[in-house]
Amino acid sequence: MSAMDDLLARASRVMPGGVSSPVRAFRGVGGTPVFVRGAHGAYLVGEDGREYVDYVGSYGPHVFGHRPRAVVEAIERALEQSTTYGAPTVAEVELAELLCSALPSLDMVRLVNSGTEATMSALRLARAATGRDRVVKLAGCYHGHADPFLVAAGSGAATIGVPSSPGVPPAVTAATLVAPYNDLAAVERLFHHHGDEIAALIVEPIAGNMGVVPPQPGYLEGLRALTARHRALLIFDEVMTGFRVAWGGAQTLFDVEPDLTTLGKVIGGGLPLAAYGGRRELMEQIAPAGPVYQAGTLSGNPLAVAAGTAQLRALAADGGAAYRILEANGARLEEGLRRAAARHRIPLQVQRQGSMVGLFFASRPVTCLAAVDASDRERFKRVFHRLLADGVHLPPSPYEALFVSTAHGEREIDHTVAAFDRALAAEAAA
Repeated sequence: MSAMDDLLARASRVMPGGVSSPVRAFRGVGGTPVFVRGAHGAYLVGEDGREYVDYVGSYGPHVFGHRPRAVVEAIERALEQSTTYGAPTVAEVELAELLCSALPSLDMVRLVNSGTEATMSALRLARAATGRDRVVKLAGCYHGHADPFLVAAGSGAATIGVPSSPGVPPAVTAATLVAPYNDLAAVERLFHHHGDEIAALIVEPIAGNMGVVPPQPGYLEGLRALTARHRALLIFDEVMTGFRVAWGGAQTLFDVEPDLTTLGKVIGGGLPLAAYGGRRELMEQIAPAGPVYQAGTLSGNPLAVAAGTAQLRALAADGGAAYRILEANGARLEEGLRRAAARHRIPLQVQRQGSMVGLFFASRPVTCLAAVDASDRERFKRVFHRLLADGVHLPPSPYEALFVSTAHGEREIDHTVAAFDRALAAEAAA
Protein backbone atom coordinates (compact mmCIF):
# COMPACT_ATOMS: atom_id res chain seq x y z
CA MET A 1 0.00 0.00 0.00
CA SER A 2 1.11 3.55 -0.71
CA ALA A 3 1.33 6.31 1.89
CA MET A 4 -1.95 7.72 0.54
CA ASP A 5 -3.64 4.31 0.89
CA ASP A 6 -2.45 4.13 4.51
CA LEU A 7 -3.82 7.61 5.20
CA LEU A 8 -7.20 6.76 3.65
CA ALA A 9 -7.45 3.59 5.72
CA ARG A 10 -6.58 5.53 8.86
CA ALA A 11 -9.09 8.28 8.05
CA SER A 12 -11.83 5.77 7.22
CA ARG A 13 -11.67 4.37 10.75
CA VAL A 14 -12.83 7.68 12.22
CA MET A 15 -14.53 9.54 9.32
CA PRO A 16 -17.24 8.24 6.93
CA GLY A 17 -15.42 7.31 3.74
CA GLY A 18 -12.30 8.88 5.21
CA VAL A 19 -13.34 12.40 4.17
CA SER A 20 -15.29 15.46 5.30
CA SER A 21 -17.18 15.84 1.99
CA PRO A 22 -18.15 12.95 -0.35
CA VAL A 23 -16.55 13.96 -3.65
CA ARG A 24 -13.11 14.06 -2.01
CA ALA A 25 -13.18 10.27 -1.56
CA PHE A 26 -12.54 9.67 -5.31
CA ARG A 27 -15.61 7.42 -5.56
CA GLY A 28 -16.43 9.11 -8.88
CA VAL A 29 -13.11 8.07 -10.45
CA GLY A 30 -11.85 5.24 -8.26
CA GLY A 31 -8.51 5.04 -6.51
CA THR A 32 -7.13 6.91 -3.54
CA PRO A 33 -7.38 10.65 -2.98
CA VAL A 34 -4.38 12.93 -2.63
CA PHE A 35 -4.04 13.97 1.00
CA VAL A 36 -2.81 17.54 0.90
CA ARG A 37 0.00 18.89 3.06
CA GLY A 38 -0.13 22.45 1.78
CA ALA A 39 -0.53 24.64 -1.28
CA HIS A 40 0.93 27.71 -2.98
CA GLY A 41 -0.15 29.58 -6.10
CA ALA A 42 -1.44 27.07 -8.64
CA TYR A 43 0.03 24.06 -6.83
CA LEU A 44 -0.95 21.51 -4.20
CA VAL A 45 1.67 19.60 -2.22
CA GLY A 46 0.66 16.08 -1.27
CA GLU A 47 1.61 14.23 1.88
CA ASP A 48 3.88 12.18 -0.38
CA GLY A 49 5.83 15.37 -1.17
CA ARG A 50 4.68 15.53 -4.80
CA GLU A 51 3.49 18.79 -6.36
CA TYR A 52 0.36 18.95 -8.51
CA VAL A 53 -1.01 21.69 -10.74
CA ASP A 54 -4.36 22.22 -9.03
CA TYR A 55 -7.66 22.77 -10.86
CA VAL A 56 -9.87 22.10 -7.84
CA GLY A 57 -9.08 25.40 -6.15
CA SER A 58 -11.23 24.36 -3.20
CA TYR A 59 -14.09 24.22 -5.75
CA GLY A 60 -14.02 27.86 -6.65
CA PRO A 61 -12.81 30.31 -3.98
CA HIS A 62 -9.19 30.62 -5.07
CA VAL A 63 -9.39 33.08 -7.96
CA PHE A 64 -5.83 34.23 -7.15
CA GLY A 65 -4.51 30.76 -6.41
CA HIS A 66 -3.56 29.46 -2.99
CA ARG A 67 -2.32 31.84 -0.27
CA PRO A 68 -2.58 35.17 -2.11
CA ARG A 69 -0.69 37.78 -0.12
CA ALA A 70 -3.55 40.29 0.23
CA VAL A 71 -5.89 37.67 1.67
CA VAL A 72 -3.30 36.14 4.02
CA GLU A 73 -2.32 39.55 5.38
CA ALA A 74 -5.98 40.50 5.94
CA ILE A 75 -6.54 37.30 7.93
CA GLU A 76 -3.41 37.94 9.99
CA ARG A 77 -4.58 41.47 10.85
CA ALA A 78 -8.02 40.21 11.89
CA LEU A 79 -6.51 37.37 13.90
CA GLU A 80 -4.56 39.87 16.00
CA GLN A 81 -7.91 41.06 17.39
CA SER A 82 -9.69 37.71 17.93
CA THR A 83 -11.25 34.79 16.08
CA THR A 84 -14.95 35.45 16.73
CA TYR A 85 -17.13 37.75 18.80
CA GLY A 86 -20.81 36.83 18.53
CA ALA A 87 -21.40 40.57 18.14
CA PRO A 88 -21.64 42.95 15.15
CA THR A 89 -18.54 44.47 13.54
CA VAL A 90 -17.83 47.31 11.13
CA ALA A 91 -16.10 44.80 8.86
CA GLU A 92 -19.41 42.98 8.32
CA VAL A 93 -21.08 46.22 7.31
CA GLU A 94 -18.28 47.03 4.87
CA LEU A 95 -18.51 43.61 3.21
CA ALA A 96 -22.30 43.88 2.97
CA GLU A 97 -21.96 47.32 1.39
CA LEU A 98 -19.43 45.95 -1.10
CA LEU A 99 -21.75 43.09 -2.10
CA CYS A 100 -24.75 45.37 -2.51
CA SER A 101 -22.76 47.83 -4.62
CA ALA A 102 -21.62 45.04 -6.94
CA LEU A 103 -25.00 43.38 -7.57
CA PRO A 104 -27.91 45.61 -8.62
CA SER A 105 -30.35 42.96 -7.34
CA LEU A 106 -29.12 43.34 -3.75
CA ASP A 107 -30.47 46.00 -1.41
CA MET A 108 -29.63 43.98 1.68
CA VAL A 109 -27.73 40.77 2.53
CA ARG A 110 -27.44 38.38 5.44
CA LEU A 111 -24.04 36.77 5.99
CA VAL A 112 -24.02 33.05 6.78
CA ASN A 113 -21.43 30.26 6.92
CA SER A 114 -22.04 28.01 3.90
CA GLY A 115 -23.77 27.81 0.55
CA THR A 116 -26.20 25.24 1.94
CA GLU A 117 -27.16 27.64 4.72
CA ALA A 118 -27.65 30.44 2.21
CA THR A 119 -29.91 28.45 -0.13
CA MET A 120 -32.05 26.90 2.59
CA SER A 121 -32.51 30.35 4.15
CA ALA A 122 -33.42 31.93 0.81
CA LEU A 123 -36.02 29.23 0.22
CA ARG A 124 -37.53 29.76 3.68
CA LEU A 125 -37.79 33.46 2.95
CA ALA A 126 -39.38 32.82 -0.45
CA ARG A 127 -42.02 30.57 1.08
CA ALA A 128 -42.79 33.09 3.80
CA ALA A 129 -42.97 36.02 1.37
CA THR A 130 -45.30 34.25 -1.08
CA GLY A 131 -47.34 32.12 1.32
CA ARG A 132 -46.66 29.12 -0.95
CA ASP A 133 -44.81 25.85 -0.33
CA ARG A 134 -43.53 24.45 -3.61
CA VAL A 135 -40.15 25.09 -5.22
CA VAL A 136 -38.92 24.35 -8.73
CA LYS A 137 -35.35 23.17 -9.21
CA LEU A 138 -33.54 22.08 -12.34
CA ALA A 139 -32.08 18.60 -12.72
CA GLY A 140 -28.32 18.66 -12.29
CA CYS A 141 -28.22 21.92 -10.37
CA TYR A 142 -26.92 21.45 -6.84
CA HIS A 143 -27.99 23.81 -4.08
CA GLY A 144 -26.43 22.21 -1.03
CA HIS A 145 -27.61 19.33 1.09
CA ALA A 146 -30.78 20.74 2.68
CA ASP A 147 -33.67 18.28 2.38
CA PRO A 148 -35.77 20.08 -0.28
CA PHE A 149 -32.84 20.27 -2.71
CA LEU A 150 -31.70 16.62 -2.66
CA VAL A 151 -33.81 15.70 -5.66
CA ALA A 152 -32.12 15.22 -9.05
CA ALA A 153 -29.00 16.93 -7.69
CA GLY A 154 -25.76 17.15 -9.59
CA SER A 155 -22.26 17.34 -8.14
CA GLY A 156 -21.65 15.23 -5.04
CA ALA A 157 -24.98 13.41 -5.16
CA ALA A 158 -24.53 12.42 -8.80
CA THR A 159 -20.87 11.57 -8.28
CA ILE A 160 -21.74 8.73 -5.89
CA GLY A 161 -24.72 7.64 -7.95
CA VAL A 162 -27.42 8.80 -5.54
CA PRO A 163 -29.74 11.40 -7.08
CA SER A 164 -31.55 11.84 -3.75
CA SER A 165 -30.86 10.72 -0.21
CA PRO A 166 -32.24 8.40 2.45
CA GLY A 167 -33.38 10.33 5.48
CA VAL A 168 -35.22 12.94 3.42
CA PRO A 169 -38.97 12.69 4.21
CA PRO A 170 -41.18 12.09 1.16
CA ALA A 171 -43.39 14.95 2.31
CA VAL A 172 -40.44 17.33 1.90
CA THR A 173 -39.45 16.22 -1.59
CA ALA A 174 -43.11 16.19 -2.66
CA ALA A 175 -42.96 19.98 -2.53
CA THR A 176 -39.99 20.07 -4.93
CA LEU A 177 -40.81 20.09 -8.64
CA VAL A 178 -38.05 19.20 -11.11
CA ALA A 179 -37.48 20.12 -14.75
CA PRO A 180 -34.46 19.58 -17.02
CA TYR A 181 -31.96 22.43 -17.11
CA ASN A 182 -32.13 24.52 -20.28
CA ASP A 183 -35.67 23.27 -21.06
CA LEU A 184 -37.90 26.32 -20.72
CA ALA A 185 -40.96 24.51 -22.07
CA ALA A 186 -40.75 21.95 -19.25
CA VAL A 187 -40.69 24.73 -16.66
CA GLU A 188 -43.66 26.38 -18.36
CA ARG A 189 -45.61 23.13 -18.00
CA LEU A 190 -44.86 22.98 -14.28
CA PHE A 191 -46.08 26.52 -13.79
CA HIS A 192 -49.16 25.83 -15.92
CA HIS A 193 -50.20 23.04 -13.54
CA HIS A 194 -48.87 24.36 -10.22
CA GLY A 195 -48.29 28.09 -10.70
CA ASP A 196 -50.36 29.24 -7.73
CA GLU A 197 -48.52 26.80 -5.42
CA ILE A 198 -44.94 27.66 -6.41
CA ALA A 199 -43.03 29.95 -4.06
CA ALA A 200 -39.81 30.08 -6.06
CA LEU A 201 -37.65 28.67 -8.80
CA ILE A 202 -33.99 28.22 -7.89
CA VAL A 203 -31.31 27.81 -10.53
CA GLU A 204 -27.57 27.96 -11.03
CA PRO A 205 -27.48 30.59 -13.81
CA ILE A 206 -24.45 28.74 -15.15
CA ALA A 207 -24.67 25.14 -14.03
CA GLY A 208 -21.38 24.21 -12.40
CA ASN A 209 -22.31 21.07 -10.51
CA MET A 210 -22.67 18.82 -13.55
CA GLY A 211 -19.49 20.06 -15.14
CA VAL A 212 -19.96 23.47 -16.74
CA VAL A 213 -23.23 23.84 -18.62
CA PRO A 214 -24.02 27.43 -19.68
CA PRO A 215 -27.60 28.58 -20.18
CA GLN A 216 -29.00 28.48 -23.68
CA PRO A 217 -29.80 31.89 -25.23
CA GLY A 218 -33.03 33.24 -23.77
CA TYR A 219 -33.28 30.61 -21.03
CA LEU A 220 -32.59 32.82 -18.02
CA GLU A 221 -34.68 35.62 -19.49
CA GLY A 222 -37.51 33.12 -19.93
CA LEU A 223 -37.27 31.99 -16.31
CA ARG A 224 -37.38 35.63 -15.20
CA ALA A 225 -40.52 36.36 -17.23
CA LEU A 226 -42.24 33.12 -16.19
CA THR A 227 -41.70 33.54 -12.45
CA ALA A 228 -42.76 37.18 -12.59
CA ARG A 229 -45.95 36.26 -14.42
CA HIS A 230 -46.88 33.73 -11.73
CA ARG A 231 -45.74 35.95 -8.83
CA ALA A 232 -43.12 33.40 -7.79
CA LEU A 233 -39.60 34.43 -6.79
CA LEU A 234 -36.57 33.74 -8.94
CA ILE A 235 -33.52 32.67 -6.91
CA PHE A 236 -30.10 32.65 -8.52
CA ASP A 237 -27.72 30.30 -6.77
CA GLU A 238 -24.45 32.10 -7.42
CA VAL A 239 -22.50 30.33 -4.69
CA MET A 240 -20.15 29.13 -7.42
CA THR A 241 -20.49 31.81 -10.10
CA GLY A 242 -20.71 34.91 -7.93
CA PHE A 243 -17.58 37.01 -8.57
CA ARG A 244 -16.01 34.01 -10.32
CA VAL A 245 -17.35 34.51 -13.87
CA ALA A 246 -17.64 38.30 -13.60
CA TRP A 247 -17.74 41.14 -11.10
CA GLY A 248 -21.23 40.74 -9.67
CA GLY A 249 -21.63 37.22 -11.02
CA ALA A 250 -23.63 35.62 -13.79
CA GLN A 251 -26.58 37.96 -13.30
CA THR A 252 -24.46 40.91 -14.40
CA LEU A 253 -22.96 38.85 -17.22
CA PHE A 254 -26.38 37.94 -18.64
CA ASP A 255 -28.21 41.06 -17.42
CA VAL A 256 -30.99 39.11 -15.70
CA GLU A 257 -31.99 40.29 -12.22
CA PRO A 258 -33.31 37.69 -9.76
CA ASP A 259 -35.42 38.37 -6.67
CA LEU A 260 -32.98 36.61 -4.33
CA THR A 261 -29.32 35.67 -4.74
CA THR A 262 -27.11 33.26 -2.82
CA LEU A 263 -23.35 33.79 -2.75
CA GLY A 264 -20.38 31.89 -1.34
CA LYS A 265 -16.90 30.59 -2.18
CA VAL A 266 -15.16 33.63 -3.73
CA ILE A 267 -16.74 36.09 -1.27
CA GLY A 268 -15.03 34.26 1.61
CA GLY A 269 -11.53 34.33 0.17
CA GLY A 270 -11.15 30.62 0.97
CA LEU A 271 -12.70 30.75 4.45
CA PRO A 272 -16.24 29.58 5.30
CA LEU A 273 -18.53 32.45 4.35
CA ALA A 274 -21.71 32.79 2.30
CA ALA A 275 -24.61 35.20 1.97
CA TYR A 276 -28.12 35.58 0.67
CA GLY A 277 -29.79 38.81 -0.31
CA GLY A 278 -32.29 40.63 -2.42
CA ARG A 279 -34.76 43.49 -2.44
CA ARG A 280 -35.27 45.42 0.77
CA GLU A 281 -38.95 44.48 1.17
CA LEU A 282 -38.00 40.80 1.07
CA MET A 283 -34.92 40.95 3.27
CA GLU A 284 -36.65 43.01 5.96
CA GLN A 285 -38.80 39.95 6.61
CA ILE A 286 -35.71 38.26 8.09
CA ALA A 287 -35.37 38.29 11.91
CA PRO A 288 -34.90 40.52 13.80
CA ALA A 289 -36.36 43.01 11.30
CA GLY A 290 -39.18 40.59 10.52
CA PRO A 291 -40.70 37.25 11.50
CA VAL A 292 -38.70 34.81 9.30
CA TYR A 293 -36.15 33.26 11.64
CA GLN A 294 -32.56 32.51 10.71
CA ALA A 295 -29.48 32.76 12.93
CA GLY A 296 -25.88 31.62 13.17
CA THR A 297 -23.35 31.85 15.98
CA LEU A 298 -20.37 32.16 13.65
CA SER A 299 -22.11 34.13 10.89
CA GLY A 300 -20.01 37.11 9.81
CA ASN A 301 -16.91 35.54 11.33
CA PRO A 302 -14.24 38.28 11.40
CA LEU A 303 -11.51 36.15 9.83
CA ALA A 304 -13.75 35.12 6.93
CA VAL A 305 -15.07 38.66 6.47
CA ALA A 306 -11.52 40.02 6.35
CA ALA A 307 -10.45 37.39 3.81
CA GLY A 308 -13.50 37.93 1.62
CA THR A 309 -13.28 41.71 1.65
CA ALA A 310 -9.59 41.61 0.74
CA GLN A 311 -10.24 39.23 -2.13
CA LEU A 312 -13.14 41.25 -3.54
CA ARG A 313 -11.15 44.46 -3.36
CA ALA A 314 -8.28 42.78 -5.20
CA LEU A 315 -10.71 41.61 -7.89
CA ALA A 316 -12.01 45.16 -8.33
CA ALA A 317 -8.54 46.72 -8.45
CA ASP A 318 -7.08 48.18 -11.64
CA GLY A 319 -10.41 48.19 -13.43
CA GLY A 320 -10.96 44.48 -12.89
CA ALA A 321 -7.62 43.46 -14.41
CA ALA A 322 -7.84 40.10 -12.63
CA TYR A 323 -10.82 39.11 -14.78
CA ARG A 324 -8.86 39.78 -17.95
CA ILE A 325 -6.13 37.45 -16.68
CA LEU A 326 -8.68 34.80 -15.70
CA GLU A 327 -10.26 34.98 -19.16
CA ALA A 328 -6.90 34.72 -20.90
CA ASN A 329 -5.82 31.76 -18.77
CA GLY A 330 -9.13 29.98 -19.27
CA ALA A 331 -8.97 30.55 -23.04
CA ARG A 332 -5.39 29.24 -23.22
CA LEU A 333 -6.38 26.05 -21.39
CA GLU A 334 -9.50 25.59 -23.53
CA GLU A 335 -7.61 26.01 -26.78
CA GLY A 336 -4.88 23.57 -25.72
CA LEU A 337 -7.33 20.88 -24.63
CA ARG A 338 -9.35 21.20 -27.83
CA ARG A 339 -6.20 21.00 -29.93
CA ALA A 340 -5.05 17.82 -28.16
CA ALA A 341 -8.45 16.14 -28.59
CA ALA A 342 -8.53 17.01 -32.30
CA ARG A 343 -5.00 15.67 -32.78
CA HIS A 344 -5.99 12.27 -31.40
CA ARG A 345 -9.50 12.33 -32.90
CA ILE A 346 -11.17 11.86 -29.55
CA PRO A 347 -14.63 13.44 -29.11
CA LEU A 348 -14.37 16.12 -26.44
CA GLN A 349 -16.52 19.05 -25.42
CA VAL A 350 -14.64 21.81 -23.58
CA GLN A 351 -17.35 24.06 -22.14
CA ARG A 352 -16.01 27.23 -20.55
CA GLN A 353 -17.36 30.33 -18.90
CA GLY A 354 -14.46 32.56 -17.97
CA SER A 355 -12.29 30.65 -15.50
CA MET A 356 -14.74 27.74 -15.10
CA VAL A 357 -14.14 24.79 -17.44
CA GLY A 358 -16.11 21.59 -18.02
CA LEU A 359 -14.72 18.52 -19.80
CA PHE A 360 -17.09 16.04 -21.42
CA PHE A 361 -16.02 13.15 -23.61
CA ALA A 362 -18.96 13.54 -25.98
CA SER A 363 -19.49 14.33 -29.64
CA ARG A 364 -22.05 17.12 -29.09
CA PRO A 365 -22.30 20.10 -26.74
CA VAL A 366 -23.73 19.21 -23.35
CA THR A 367 -26.81 21.20 -22.33
CA CYS A 368 -28.44 19.15 -19.54
CA LEU A 369 -27.87 16.41 -16.96
CA ALA A 370 -29.02 13.64 -19.33
CA ALA A 371 -26.28 14.65 -21.77
CA VAL A 372 -23.70 14.59 -18.96
CA ASP A 373 -24.89 11.13 -17.99
CA ALA A 374 -24.55 10.01 -21.61
CA SER A 375 -20.94 11.24 -21.93
CA ASP A 376 -18.06 8.76 -21.73
CA ARG A 377 -17.46 8.86 -17.98
CA GLU A 378 -15.25 5.77 -18.05
CA ARG A 379 -12.85 7.58 -20.38
CA PHE A 380 -12.91 10.56 -18.02
CA LYS A 381 -11.81 8.27 -15.17
CA ARG A 382 -8.89 6.87 -17.16
CA VAL A 383 -7.75 10.31 -18.31
CA PHE A 384 -8.13 11.67 -14.78
CA HIS A 385 -5.71 9.09 -13.38
CA ARG A 386 -3.20 9.56 -16.19
CA LEU A 387 -3.21 13.30 -15.51
CA LEU A 388 -2.86 12.74 -11.77
CA ALA A 389 0.18 10.53 -12.38
CA ASP A 390 1.56 13.36 -14.53
CA GLY A 391 1.15 15.94 -11.76
CA VAL A 392 -2.22 17.48 -12.72
CA HIS A 393 -4.95 17.48 -10.07
CA LEU A 394 -8.47 17.73 -11.54
CA PRO A 395 -11.73 17.57 -9.59
CA PRO A 396 -12.30 13.81 -9.14
CA SER A 397 -15.61 13.61 -10.99
CA PRO A 398 -16.98 14.30 -14.47
CA TYR A 399 -19.74 16.24 -12.72
CA GLU A 400 -17.43 18.94 -11.37
CA ALA A 401 -16.00 22.11 -12.88
CA LEU A 402 -12.30 22.86 -13.25
CA PHE A 403 -11.25 26.21 -11.79
CA VAL A 404 -8.48 28.32 -13.28
CA SER A 405 -6.82 31.10 -11.27
CA THR A 406 -4.61 34.07 -12.02
CA ALA A 407 -1.74 31.94 -10.67
CA HIS A 408 -2.11 29.47 -13.56
CA GLY A 409 0.48 30.95 -15.87
CA GLU A 410 1.79 29.71 -19.20
CA ARG A 411 4.05 27.18 -17.49
CA GLU A 412 1.22 25.51 -15.56
CA ILE A 413 -1.26 25.55 -18.43
CA ASP A 414 1.24 24.30 -20.99
CA HIS A 415 2.24 21.48 -18.64
CA THR A 416 -1.42 20.59 -18.24
CA VAL A 417 -2.03 20.57 -22.00
CA ALA A 418 1.07 18.41 -22.58
CA ALA A 419 -0.06 15.95 -19.91
CA PHE A 420 -3.54 15.88 -21.45
CA ASP A 421 -2.03 15.22 -24.86
CA ARG A 422 -0.08 12.25 -23.45
CA ALA A 423 -3.22 10.94 -21.74
CA LEU A 424 -5.23 11.11 -24.95
CA ALA A 425 -2.40 9.50 -26.91
CA ALA A 426 -2.63 6.55 -24.54
CA GLU A 427 -6.41 6.49 -25.04
CA ALA A 428 -6.04 6.51 -28.80
CA ALA A 429 -3.48 3.70 -28.67
CA ALA A 430 -5.58 1.48 -26.38
